[in-house]
Amino acid sequence: MVETVAAAEPSAPATAAQAPVAPAAAAAKPAAEKPVEPKAQAKLYGSRTLGQWTKFAVLLAVSAIAAAGILVLAARGVTTLPGVPEFLERYPGAYDLPEAVEPGFPWWAQWTHFLNFFLIVLIIRSGYQVRTQEKPPAFWTPKRGGKKISINLWLHQALDILWLANGLIFVVLLIASGRWMRIVPSSWEAFPNALSALLQYMTLDWPVESGWVNYNSLQQLMYFIVVFIAAPLAAITGVRMSEFWPKDAKTLNRIYPVEAARAVHFPTMLFFVLFILVHVFLVFSTGALRNLNHMFGGTDAVNWAGFWLFAAAIAITAAGWYAARPIVLAPIAKLFGQVSSR
Repeated sequence: MVETVAAAEPSAPATAAQAPVAPAAAAAKPAAEKPVEPKAQAKLYGSRTLGQWTKFAVLLAVSAIAAAGILVLAARGVTTLPGVPEFLERYPGAYDLPEAVEPGFPWWAQWTHFLNFFLIVLIIRSGYQVRTQEKPPAFWTPKRGGKKISINLWLHQALDILWLANGLIFVVLLIASGRWMRIVPSSWEAFPNALSALLQYMTLDWPVESGWVNYNSLQQLMYFIVVFIAAPLAAITGVRMSEFWPKDAKTLNRIYPVEAARAVHFPTMLFFVLFILVHVFLVFSTGALRNLNHMFGGTDAVNWAGFWLFAAAIAITAAGWYAARPIVLAPIAKLFGQVSSR
């Protein structure tokens, strides 16, 4: 009886039902996981990524606009205070120069102005490279022997010498021509007039521009500071930090330590950067064509000649900025010393 029941049970269907078990079990097994590739890190430009720099720039711009708006409103409020309108009327922003001072800008003033702009831009660039470089791209050693320095520092010091020579020529011609009175205060009225001009700038009610004949007192004081204070400070501190400074002069080094020079040199560079930015902004916002003609065209006319000369100066400066790299600098540096990769 048992045998009959066993024979009656079909064996094929049971085999067919079991056939799919293997694939199902295989499908149930987890597939081999692919190795997760690490995400590429964003390239750093200095201490930040490009996106971080963009956010920082936007935040800085918004903050600057907000601060400027607050300053304008505050300055306009100051002009309504008792006595301020009378002060502005008494001191319009400039005082008369002696009649002996000739108006205009001679050719030497135009050329030294351009060379000053060209050199100081490259000096700021090379100085920043020296301050932030970790591994110099090349090194330079004097022909007569001396300390090996980075090629960026060599460029910075070479540009400094040219800049000082250009400044010395400008000052000598400025004094010899009698035009020094344009940028050296000759009356105590310069100070209240400078305050008046500053207040007028802050209210966006620009003082009357007559730079062809006479700067306003704020301009005069700023140019005096740049030529006779900031430039000598940059030179004196730069020499102290350079290889030209005598290392064995113990008494002199104790009186004038290199730490003091470093503490002054970098803020002086920042002053020049700020001055250039404000100066260029005012040139374009207070009559661009006429102002550009003054220093690039040598005329008081209002036309595009000075603008195109200014554009050419910008192009030359940009080319100098691009060319200030080891592949271009090395052949020039070899004329004065030895260039090596390490």
